Amino acid sequence: MQIQLPSGLEAFVQDLIDKGRYPLPEEVVHDALWLLKDQADLRAVKLAELRKQIAVGIEQADRGECVPMDMKAILAEAMRRLQQEQEKQQEAAVCPG
Repeated sequence: MQIQLPSGLEAFVQDLIDKGRYPLPEEVVHDALWLLKDQADLRAVKLAELRKQIAVGIEQADRGECVPMDMKAILAEAMRRLQQEQEKQQEAAVCPG
């Protein structure tokens, strides 16, 4: 199999070889594909777990085991968290640590 890479990726592969991390371009591609496969597998596992959690929620709702959402409270909590995050970012900018 032969592949052609965009110049930026080709330079990245060559840099990895030049730094001694890999002896051949094929090994860089090999590792990259295994990482891509790992990411796809992890995504599939996370998606399956999410679907299970959604199914549990639907079953609970069907049995009436849920409470009405208080959108004002949800929005207030979101705004509080946003403000906290902004304050942390401002503190980090003033006092880099």
